[in-house]
Amino acid sequence: MTQAIKGRGSRTHLAGRFEVTTADAVDDGWHPDDSEEFADPALRTTVTEETARSIISRNQSPDIPFSQSANPYRGCEHGCSYCFARPSHAYLNLSPGLDFETRLFAKTNAPELLRRELSRPGYVPSPIALGINTDAYQPIERRLEVTRRMIEVLWETRHPFTLITKNALVTRDLDLLAPLAAERLVNVYFSVTTLDPHLSAKLEPRAAAPHARLRAMAKLHEAGVPVGVMAAPVIPWINDHELEAILEAAAASGAGSAGYTLLRLPHEVAPLFRDWLQAHYPDRAAHVMSTIQQLRGGKDYDSRFGQRFTGQGVYAQLLARRFQLALRRAGFHERRGDPPLDITRFRRPPPPSPARKASPQGELF
Repeated sequence: MTQAIKGRGSRTHLAGRFEVTTADAVDDGWHPDDSEEFADPALRTTVTEETARSIISRNQSPDIPFSQSANPYRGCEHGCSYCFARPSHAYLNLSPGLDFETRLFAKTNAPELLRRELSRPGYVPSPIALGINTDAYQPIERRLEVTRRMIEVLWETRHPFTLITKNALVTRDLDLLAPLAAERLVNVYFSVTTLDPHLSAKLEPRAAAPHARLRAMAKLHEAGVPVGVMAAPVIPWINDHELEAILEAAAASGAGSAGYTLLRLPHEVAPLFRDWLQAHYPDRAAHVMSTIQQLRGGKDYDSRFGQRFTGQGVYAQLLARRFQLALRRAGFHERRGDPPLDITRFRRPPPPSPARKASPQGELF
């Protein structure tokens, strides 16, 4: 395959790192004039309902500002070519490439699981990051509303949480987010990779357009919901020149805080991103990867804490300096920043009623 697929960030079913065997399509030359007949069918999104066994994940990473997270979905239709979560599909024996963005899994029992886990006597409340591995407001949320039902549980229990999204669909839930914000129980962040809609359509083909994210940010801000921006990821020679403009646009849309992360290429993401570069920017692909390797100690990726988000070397230092100057110029230092979330309001829900044992004689009523 040599051309990009419209509406998809990847153009290959790259095998996961745990696969024992792989299949490759080969043109045997027997049908040189039948390209239409033998072309790949349109890749449609399929959604499988998944009964999850747990919903709150915990981490002790020193460079992550949260210890708990919850993900309503596996896989993400946004199709971001650079998504660090793509390798998680390998655990399902699926491709981190096209399968990650076309074969999705919805944890439809997530709200009930969340309520059950919050009701445990030993549970200690701590802000939950909602939708970290994949976007909680990806397009299928419009129909399935798993994220909305989870937020209803968090509102019922007054449990604090944060959101980060690339989708303007988040404004649908303002009726929940506004009262949560009034009690200091939620902060919402928008990931803005670029202000160029043409580049956005290549990098993250099914995410909301940049101007739609900024409009959504302004709408939440006007409703009293604290909003922030993440310029992420910064990709050398692709979107790095937009850092200052992204921060200025977000500040004008009401963002009270800002951050950035450098492109991360763990596991299968590295060959997938290299392929994306060849499809869209073949003239600068070698230069981009050379700079990334300079930032990562000569490798495509360095997973060490303290290095993985910012990189190392001269380019990384210049980027950090630019970011600090851009913060000041956009006025972020005079803003309130991220308001602290209130864990004291937490109301532990009652434990679920134990299921009655089935009688071998059956039931009369």
